[in-house]
Amino acid sequence: MELKQPKNIAVIGGGSWATAIVKMLCNNIEGKVFWWMRNADKANYINKYHHNPRYLSSIQFDKEKIHVSNDLEEVLDSSDWIVMGTPAAFLSDVFEGKGSLGLENKIIFSAIKGIVPEYHAIPARYFHKQFGTPYENIGIICGPCHAEEVALERLSYLTFACQTEENAAIMASLFECRYIKVSTSDDLFGTELSAVLKNVYAIAAGICHGLGYGDNFQAVLIANAIQEIEKFVDAVNPIHRDVKSSAYLGDLLVTAYSQFSRNRTFGSMVGKGYSVKSAQFEMNMTAEGYYAVKSIIEINKKFNVEIPIAEAVYRILYEKISPAIEMRILTDKLT
Repeated sequence: MELKQPKNIAVIGGGSWATAIVKMLCNNIEGKVFWWMRNADKANYINKYHHNPRYLSSIQFDKEKIHVSNDLEEVLDSSDWIVMGTPAAFLSDVFEGKGSLGLENKIIFSAIKGIVPEYHAIPARYFHKQFGTPYENIGIICGPCHAEEVALERLSYLTFACQTEENAAIMASLFECRYIKVSTSDDLFGTELSAVLKNVYAIAAGICHGLGYGDNFQAVLIANAIQEIEKFVDAVNPIHRDVKSSAYLGDLLVTAYSQFSRNRTFGSMVGKGYSVKSAQFEMNMTAEGYYAVKSIIEINKKFNVEIPIAEAVYRILYEKISPAIEMRILTDKLT
């Protein structure tokens, strides 16, 4: 079956992942990528000089393929297909006071790896509940894939999950290129929750690294982390899935181990003695796992899944328990 791609596509967000997404889309889009970012000066700069001065500045965009604007309505009106790339912690701020913006009639793919903290909701649920977008028109884009390696055109893999198989296939076709291989899935909720949880476990890996734990322990930590992900996701959305595939285990591994992982970096700083606020200030980037772990603990009050690693991260970040003490206690709970 021949897939009918949308002529234009909208991208929301101005950070490194949104920048990488625009780069990938420019390979295949027939029309334009309409790109929204909050800062008008930054939008005007990219329109004029064709690169993002703050994130992945080595990427040079084809001026015929992009239009950058801080006018959200203009960008959303440009296309019926939208990719959301703003951090989950700030997602509700983007749409505050804007009305529905016609999102109930759009096809939305989230590239967000976090939970909307005000609602303790994954982005799919947020768009469905707040704007009435049908679940069959909501998808997720998941890794393992870091923006920095996309900028370098290193071979990467993406999974596109949507309950509507054709929508997943169409969006995948927009990203597939020489350095991006794609696959599709119908596990919208499982892949999205796994993408949220892997950031929490990457913080745990970073904390342990900062404390001086070695590779042997890290292997045990991540082996237990994928088991926690499987138990939690199965409790929330009990369908058949293989968490050993790249959308789950692969994404966890790259986020827990990569030098580009902001969540691992954030955790490492906390493990080395930085306060949460000072680590956030020094990074000047959003570690989604910080916000996500609070919501995961709240959601788990309903499901009562045993997630000792996530609980340890929560106590360190929100109850200010000593990382050294908390991780020492955790070591007796892992197998």
